[in-house]
Amino acid sequence: MDYRQLGATGTRVSELCFGTWRFGKRHGDVVETDREEAHELLDAFVERGGNFIDSANVYGDPNGTCERYIGEWLEDYDREQFVLTSKVYFPFDDSHPNGRGLSRTHIRNQIEGTLDRLGTDYLDLYYIHRWDEHTPIEETLQTLNGLVEEGKVNYLGASSMAAWQLTKALWKSEIHDYARFDVTQPLFHAGYYEDVKDYLDVCADQDVAVCPYSPLAGGFLTGKYERADPDDPTVVEAPDGSRGSLDEVFADYYLSERGWHVLDAIRAVADEVDATPAQVSLRWLMDQSEFTCVPIIGARTVEQLDENLAACDVSLSDEQHDRITDARYAESGRRYGH
Repeated sequence: MDYRQLGATGTRVSELCFGTWRFGKRHGDVVETDREEAHELLDAFVERGGNFIDSANVYGDPNGTCERYIGEWLEDYDREQFVLTSKVYFPFDDSHPNGRGLSRTHIRNQIEGTLDRLGTDYLDLYYIHRWDEHTPIEETLQTLNGLVEEGKVNYLGASSMAAWQLTKALWKSEIHDYARFDVTQPLFHAGYYEDVKDYLDVCADQDVAVCPYSPLAGGFLTGKYERADPDDPTVVEAPDGSRGSLDEVFADYYLSERGWHVLDAIRAVADEVDATPAQVSLRWLMDQSEFTCVPIIGARTVEQLDENLAACDVSLSDEQHDRITDARYAESGRRYGH
């Protein structure tokens, strides 16, 4: 993998970020990725040139399991080689009245637990996982700025929020001379582009890096699903064990007329460049010209990881890239619905 500048920061990261939300995650009695599998995947990612690893305090069952897996793995490596992230917002301890949100109390409590589980003195990047409507953004930003000044965090990031909220946070940081959000993590993929256009316009204007989560639309853009009803885009034929058969909200998030048209274009381009639909989908994101885009990929096996990482070797022409973008629209110019 090559490396690219992370927005306006001075830090360089691998072209793809490895997402670890499956580490320790349970479906009933089934663990999606156990400790041994997690360490095997992290080893493979590093061996192939990766240095950017995404996590959160609430990943895994119980909360904190993912960070603990990473911290135990990190004991055999030089911490300085990696760009490590985590997040704060969601409830960590349901019994604690201040165990959620972006208050000074919750942020201060959670950063200490995160650093302890990861076995490190600092995070390279700390995201707010969501916008907190109950805490003034000034309190959140002042607290996060303190973490930067203390050396516990290098850069700040923001996950899902509205464009106006991101704009407000950037403005507040500027007028108060606080460290700002330099990285965002929205839901963004080829079939979902217009829904976050205003948000992405802010990122482009402010040189904020974009690290999309679910860049393959929960597996939909891998091409492993087939449409089963021409009148209903949410009805699919899904392989056993795929997200389509595991996640009840899969249809709500990822299946749409727009998505099927985009997938058709991606499949056609994949045939032209001798790549898989997943690789083309990731390359489409990596080639965004208005802002730095570093997709967050997940994998259950090293084979899946290798397929995704091979997107780094795919080359799309401007015409192919535009064809995928334009597939969201009917001949009349109307954008297909999500």
